[in-house]
Amino acid sequence: MGLVAHFAKMARNNRWSNDRLYRAVLALAPGEFHADRVSFFPSIAATLNHILAVDRYYLDALEQGGLGPAAFHTFVAFDDPAALAAAQTEWDMRMIAFCDGLAESDMDRRVVTDRGQAGKFPERVADLLAHIFLHDVHHRGQVHAMLSGSSIKPPQLDEFFLDFDEPLRREELARLGDRPDAPL
Repeated sequence: MGLVAHFAKMARNNRWSNDRLYRAVLALAPGEFHADRVSFFPSIAATLNHILAVDRYYLDALEQGGLGPAAFHTFVAFDDPAALAAAQTEWDMRMIAFCDGLAESDMDRRVVTDRGQAGKFPERVADLLAHIFLHDVHHRGQVHAMLSGSSIKPPQLDEFFLDFDEPLRREELARLGDRPDAPL
């Protein structure tokens, strides 16, 4: 598998993981979404909003949209978990489309990340994609841990890539519009 196919799978894994996580979050008891928790961010709401805000910043850089730091700084946090889930799904679909449109030659292409007063930094597309997916996994793990202290059991988030796990996720992937055996 080449890097382009890997990132296309990572984008789909991101969507699948977010879908699983948000299904749990949407089942939380009243008040648990905003409840104070022990983590890098003080609540499930704050952590999930951070993920989306950062995703928005980096996808804008990858698409060369020109928003720069405004993509992050003008982000308005969602108070409603259903609205946040819908916004994350929209981003996930844009990331899948972006990754599906890549060629191997794009991996070394540089795009500018505008860091405001710190300056503008050209970064490799492959490095930005790796960073985004790592960032999302990192913070989803924090939400997963926070769910352990809630009324909802945290969902399994590591059953996506292996053939062994395919029967466990077949129905979900069909609902999301992906077939496990579909070539990327």
